[in-house]
Amino acid sequence: MIVGVPREVKENENRVALVPSGVESLSAAGHTVLVEQNAGIGTGIADKSFSAAGAEVVETAAEVWRRSELICKVKEPLPLEWRNIRPTQTLFTYFHFAASRELTSAMLKSGATCIAYETVEGKRPGLLPLLTPMSEIAGKMAIQEAAKFLEKPMGGRGILLGGVPGVPAANVVILGGGVVGINAAKVAAGMGANVTIFDVDLDRLRYLDDVLPANVTTYFSNAAHIRELLPLADVVIGAVLIKGAKAPILVREADLKAMKPGSVIVDVAVDQGGCIETMHPTTHAIPIFTIDDVVHYGVANIPGAVPATSTYALTNATFPYLAAICDKGVKSALTEDAGLAKGLNIANGKVYLQEIAQQYSMDKGDTAAWLGQ
Repeated sequence: MIVGVPREVKENENRVALVPSGVESLSAAGHTVLVEQNAGIGTGIADKSFSAAGAEVVETAAEVWRRSELICKVKEPLPLEWRNIRPTQTLFTYFHFAASRELTSAMLKSGATCIAYETVEGKRPGLLPLLTPMSEIAGKMAIQEAAKFLEKPMGGRGILLGGVPGVPAANVVILGGGVVGINAAKVAAGMGANVTIFDVDLDRLRYLDDVLPANVTTYFSNAAHIRELLPLADVVIGAVLIKGAKAPILVREADLKAMKPGSVIVDVAVDQGGCIETMHPTTHAIPIFTIDDVVHYGVANIPGAVPATSTYALTNATFPYLAAICDKGVKSALTEDAGLAKGLNIANGKVYLQEIAQQYSMDKGDTAAWLGQ
């Protein structure tokens, strides 16, 4: 199979979808790997490292797209890339279709097969193995960014997250106790903040109560409880995930008026539409905006800021699936791995993920029929 790795074009997206060790493995198995020139530069991987591993380094993205059967990326294709997509191609990347009808329509029109990292399932129920490593990084970074933007020169309240003896620590509210939430709680608690973490799953709250330190309080999530805590919060972390679907709105615009001036909201759920009504996607170049004196941070590719960590964390998870697709072919790989088949979102102009079909009132295709079962 011919695998193409274009350079990411999203603003400040410094990750790359394949590293030289993966190239070496695919090349040894008889596959051809095309890597766009400077695709790995943001991660610190030189073209010569890809070449030494067996890749063909090509000058332009257009050539990568034109020659490849399988395109492996990190983030969703942007409009400038859409014209390069062919019906015979498979795209393997993060898509987050629930956040963009425009992207969904473009991929349907392309006729390509779209396998989304974020909906591939593992062997245990609810496990999303290709989303987990980036959620771990995003959760930890959410607190790192919140602490920075709490500083007065950055527009925040001017308080230290962990406080000092004689001066209280900040109050951190985390909406969601999944992978993002628990990693955010670990970092915030480790810095000495007072942390409250919300979730609707009582078993998950019991687990969090067992494993997190004493300065973390668990709270059952509902609108009344969230409104109760918002006036006390210095930091709010949106950490909600519903697989493949748009995130529910948990903080309304009217709720901001009860919050402290200079408090900070970091919505990690923004790439699935966001759980804060006033949030919209931002970039690493311009990461924040302010509404009702509340600082909003909505960067949709948070791990892109730490590519020397996140590229390797991502490719450690994605490579076995990529190798399976290359070795067996797309349909055989999905047929043999039911979890990987859950990653099929769009193919041949049809939607194959129920959550997307439901959100956009579209008919859902039959995955088994598409696979020829």
